[in-house]
Amino acid sequence: MSTPITTVMIIDDNAVDLYIASRMVKTNLVSTTVLEYSTAFEALEFLKQHQDDVKALPEIIFVDIYMPQMSGFEFMEGYDNLSPLLKKHSRVYILSSSIDDGDIARARINSNTCSFLVKPITKNFLDSIGNGSL
Repeated sequence: MSTPITTVMIIDDNAVDLYIASRMVKTNLVSTTVLEYSTAFEALEFLKQHQDDVKALPEIIFVDIYMPQMSGFEFMEGYDNLSPLLKKHSRVYILSSSIDDGDIARARINSNTCSFLVKPITKNFLDSIGNGSL
């Protein structure tokens, strides 16, 4: 990625997973601000409100698949309707504790998804994002 990663959004309803992901990002992408959301709906609302303000947008979005009220897949449906500017600026990575082949395939066919990652986020994964190989 040619642009430095200054902001990362993490969407996960599990408080422990959210904390671990946030700590991993803060530890490994040192100068990065982390936006934490426990519901996909609130995260999508933030993105809707700021979709034309590149300075407020995250370069990276990690979204869990299985969440109550709005799943990660439903979030991606809403994300698809956001501005092209936002979609060009932000890269979405699907997170899950699931290794279900159907979930992996569904995540990979979404044109706005960069990659599928089985939790937890690792240093190697963050390094690959930071150096632009993912």
